[in-house]
Amino acid sequence: MLKVVELSKDFGGLHAVNGVSFEVGEGTITGLIGPNGAGKTTTFNLLAGAFPPTGGQILFDGHDVTNLRDFEIFRLGLVRTFQIPRPFAEMTVLENLMTVPQRQLGERFWNNWLRGGAVRNQEHQIREQAIEILEFLGLFHLGDAPANQLSGGQLKLLELGRALMSEPKMILLDEPGAGINPTLLGEIVDHIADLNKRGITFLIIEHNMDLVMSLCEPILVMADGALLTQGTADEVQRDPRVLDAFLGGTPA
Repeated sequence: MLKVVELSKDFGGLHAVNGVSFEVGEGTITGLIGPNGAGKTTTFNLLAGAFPPTGGQILFDGHDVTNLRDFEIFRLGLVRTFQIPRPFAEMTVLENLMTVPQRQLGERFWNNWLRGGAVRNQEHQIREQAIEILEFLGLFHLGDAPANQLSGGQLKLLELGRALMSEPKMILLDEPGAGINPTLLGEIVDHIADLNKRGITFLIIEHNMDLVMSLCEPILVMADGALLTQGTADEVQRDPRVLDAFLGGTPA
C-alpha cells in the first residue's frame, strides 16, 4: 500500500532523513521505532505531505504522492495523527469529528439558502457517522463536552476518531501510547487491532516497546536518519545493531 524509495530530507546541513526505503503491506500494522532524533517524525511529515522531500519517491495505493500537498494526500486516504493532539479546544467532541469530512455542502453559504434540505440531510448523516465512531471508541458519553476537558488518553482517542471520520485506507499513528495510563493504552491497542481487522492499514511510531512488540509486524528501525533494519519482533530484538542504537548509539 505504501512504498518509500530513497527518501531524504535535509534542513541546511542536517540530514534528518537519509535515503530511507521501505514498504508497508496492505492490511498490516507496521511499527516504526528508533531512538530520539532518528528521523521518525520527519519521515511521517514527509509521508503526510507536511513538507516536500529533498529527494526520493513516495508511492501510496498506486499514486505517486511525492510532491502532493497534505490535503491532497489526505483525500487519497492516507491520514495521520499527532503525538500531541490538536483538537478544536472550544468545540465539543462530537463537533470535532463532524468537521473532518470534506466537501460538506454547508461550507458554501449559498447552499444553506438554496439547498437547505440537502445540507440538513448530509449533516444528519455526518452526525450519525460521528456518533457511531464515538460509541466505538467509548467516548459517546463525552460527545457534548468541550475537547479541552478531555484527559490525555481521551484526546488520543479523539485523534483516532477524527482520522476514522475520513474513512482512511491507512493511518499514520504518532505515538498513540505516549503519556496515557495503562487502562486507556489497552483500549487504544484493542481499537487498533479491531480497525485493522476491518481493513485499515497502520504505520505506528511508538516508544512503548511492549506495545510495538505485541501489536506490530513487521517492525522498521531507524537510527541517524537511516533505516537500520526491519523484521519481526523477535528478529529486531535480537539484532545487536538495534541494541546499540538504543543503548549505545548516538542519535541524530
